Amino acid sequence: MKKVSIFLVPLLLLCASHLFADGGLISLKQGVRMFKPNQRAMIAWNGSEEILLLSTDMRASEATQVLEVVPLPTEPKVKKGDVETFRRATTLINRKIRKPRVSRGGGGRGGAGGARPAGEVTFHKKIGAHNISVAHVLSTDGFIAWVEEYLGSLQVKNPVILAEMKSIIDEYLSEKFTWFVFDVISLDEVLSTGEAVQYRFKTKFLYYPMKITRTVEGSTTVDLLILTPKLLSSFSGIPISQVHLRHEPVPITSGELRSLNPDMDALLGHRGDMKLRIWRLWGKISSFKQDLIAH
Repeated sequence: MKKVSIFLVPLLLLCASHLFADGGLISLKQGVRMFKPNQRAMIAWNGSEEILLLSTDMRASEATQVLEVVPLPTEPKVKKGDVETFRRATTLINRKIRKPRVSRGGGGRGGAGGARPAGEVTFHKKIGAHNISVAHVLSTDGFIAWVEEYLGSLQVKNPVILAEMKSIIDEYLSEKFTWFVFDVISLDEVLSTGEAVQYRFKTKFLYYPMKITRTVEGSTTVDLLILTPKLLSSFSGIPISQVHLRHEPVPITSGELRSLNPDMDALLGHRGDMKLRIWRLWGKISSFKQDLIAH
């Protein structure tokens, strides 16, 4: 993994070959459409630090390389994760559930109903993460300058970042989100599952990036496996009404969590009273104007 810092860098954007940016994806080939129908993550947050294990299903209208962009509130430590963690965690939840219930919000209460299982994980052709870089960006020009330089090293000549992506980056910078993770991935018409990547970073709120993908075409379903010392009820980004609790939170021991993800178990202090639950977001990607932020 490479890490670079970027400050104010003047840049003249050329207008020859274009990069098409769909949310957090920038295609290296002109005119390619990109889709993210499924997103899955496991999040552990202890009130001051978060571990985000993330994997996404993606495809493109034709074969291309893409630059994926993930914004974060502080400098992350990045490492390869295990995509099978999602299947093991979901299996654990389904085994523990006795009376499945479905409700809205993160508070852990809701009306009766729902059906087993609480969650199900389906993987597609797996694609690996590689060439991951972390950049500290203090201006939109700095962001563009880094992308220009990085893609130049991949022999992409005179790229131009579309206005939609620049507008989203402006929003993140205005909200003091100045750290971005970049990863180069190869896509084609076949739906592919990205290898899991784990991010660890300091944060005063539970965080999942959504608006970075809002210019992607189509709809998406996002399943989030959530672990926190207490249930959360304050949502200052995506409203709580859009966060659907798939089942009643289930207890998870330190040993069970350690078997899923030892880093998360350590982050949460090897507690024996944790609650694991699945939150789901869905809808047209263009409708997500905010990130998921919860306390």
